[in-house]
Amino acid sequence: MFEGHKVAVVIPARNEANHLPEVLRAMPEFVDLVYVVDDGSTYGTAQAAQSVGDPRVHILRNAKSHGVGAATLLGMTHAVRDGAALLVKVDGDGQMDPRQISKLLQPLTHGGYGYAKANRFLDSDALRRMPVLRLIGNVVLTFLTKLASGYWRIFDPQNGFVAIRAEHFQYLPHDKIARDFFFENDMLIHLNILGVKVKDVPIPAHYGEEESHLRIWKVLLTFPPRLLRGLWQRIWQKYVLRDFSPIAVFWLLGLPLLLFGLFYGLWTWTISLWTGRPASTGTVMLSVLPFLIGFELILQAIVLEIRESSS
Repeated sequence: MFEGHKVAVVIPARNEANHLPEVLRAMPEFVDLVYVVDDGSTYGTAQAAQSVGDPRVHILRNAKSHGVGAATLLGMTHAVRDGAALLVKVDGDGQMDPRQISKLLQPLTHGGYGYAKANRFLDSDALRRMPVLRLIGNVVLTFLTKLASGYWRIFDPQNGFVAIRAEHFQYLPHDKIARDFFFENDMLIHLNILGVKVKDVPIPAHYGEEESHLRIWKVLLTFPPRLLRGLWQRIWQKYVLRDFSPIAVFWLLGLPLLLFGLFYGLWTWTISLWTGRPASTGTVMLSVLPFLIGFELILQAIVLEIRESSS
């Protein structure tokens, strides 16, 4: 137990037989339960977990891979059923040091936070060791996730080293949370809808010979549309359905105006290039004015959300 709270660690693992034993042996004594979710591995993941001989380890198996998010949700659901109060996710590839789990749990037991996540960017030495592609990808996705989730004080949203209080996990709509690598980003969006306080904790990552299953180019192509969809789901549910707010008005008016001004301007600019005739002053204003008003409304919505996330 950690300060009187029963702790469960969930390790989603797919083909991690080489790294999993080391992760399990580093598990702190205060951890009460460990759930290794073998997510459709093709070789020895479950056997590697069993070989450690730790009685706290429970193995759950998926016959085929359902994704890291699905594996995490499965493990956490079992942990809650077994009475765990604090739930921690640790990947099985050795990048996350289980000895740092106490740092994630402190905000949940003393700071009034419901969710804590590691942040590699707060450690300058670890930041210099981070592969360049991972660094660039994280910077781009961080801004988009801030926008989509409304948590403007968090960074490194792709970091899967996280902890959550069981009561908040139970209130999450499990059937709507992403099952794949979008899991961590989607969690933040749904947590914001529920008004859960989130804390960034500086914890470095270790990069060794492990092979990442996350492809940066695929993430940068597929995540932005999902984040924008998540933004609108959050605005609608949090600021319209649950508690109507000026933030919703600014977004609902600002985005159509901005898009109209942008695309109308591009269309008239294309026509001018094609015909060789410059657009009239009125035509230009019809594009510029909606664009500027829409931009100002969206900016005001973001400012209000930043203030809200700081309170």
